[in-house]
Amino acid sequence: MLISVFAPEKGVIEAVTPPYRAFKTANDFLMALGKEAIFEVEYVGLTPFVSANDGEYTIRTDRLLRDVSKTDLLIIPPVYGNIADGIEINADAIPHIRKLYEKGCSVASLCLGAFLLAETGLLNGKKCSTHWAFLDEFRARYPGIEVVDGAIITEAGNIYSSGGASSLWNLILYLIEEFSDRETAVLISKSFALDIGRNSQAVFTVFKGQKKHADEEIMKVQDYIEMNYNEKMSIDELAAMVNSGRRTFERRFRQATSNTPLEYIQRVRIEAAKRFFEASRKNVSEVMFDVGYTDTRAFRDTFKKVTGLTPIEYRNKYAKVTAEV
Repeated sequence: MLISVFAPEKGVIEAVTPPYRAFKTANDFLMALGKEAIFEVEYVGLTPFVSANDGEYTIRTDRLLRDVSKTDLLIIPPVYGNIADGIEINADAIPHIRKLYEKGCSVASLCLGAFLLAETGLLNGKKCSTHWAFLDEFRARYPGIEVVDGAIITEAGNIYSSGGASSLWNLILYLIEEFSDRETAVLISKSFALDIGRNSQAVFTVFKGQKKHADEEIMKVQDYIEMNYNEKMSIDELAAMVNSGRRTFERRFRQATSNTPLEYIQRVRIEAAKRFFEASRKNVSEVMFDVGYTDTRAFRDTFKKVTGLTPIEYRNKYAKVTAEV
């Protein structure tokens, strides 16, 4: 099976080399288990020598992308720095990626590599993952693609994508298992000290509020929620702030922020709770009341839904000081 790792111009070296090394290592483990090495791994690029990061590294490609007539899996890492500049400098790759896919090649994007993959049009009408911090930018640039908030791995047919940063390793392990077997993937995870089971990047997400929109009245409501998250508030009261009926207000709010008003309130409160856990000695009950919750179960369930961890698990993982239970 031929694995082609695309080395983009100004690619992120920390994302370009992992899939190459992991599939090579998978061959070593397969042979150690008495099996046949099944992966042929190569770097492909637009030029024979590709500059990575801001010029710190140079990658020698095995073949030019334009010369690849057939491959089984093409992996697209992210580009270093400005996304728009990265897309422009790698624009010549887009028709070649599309052509390989049309010939039956599977395609996988790592982290912000989803932007370059999206430029091909292959994700239109499909779901994908990318780094949580760039969800709004991705949605604005590609409204025809459903980016899955918080997902580590998204699979749409034979198109794969991963969430942010180290999440790319989870997709690499997934692909190794997909194209070889579970035993080999587990051995790779142990060898590289990776968590093979992680399926969400929610715990790493920093909620900043979705404010890249032009609805000034909804922006005022967002500001109000963020300043008064610990107070009781109803959707009808928020709608009245913009002289709108509830149904119209909810539609406008979701259109502007990609969240319902209730989801937005929950995310603001949970973000505040995360900060309390990280920087104070307050216990779970104290933090719960501080951020506007009075029901322990509701707080726990919402916190876990948003972050992937229970309040106690999050506190134990990220608190700078030991807190009392």
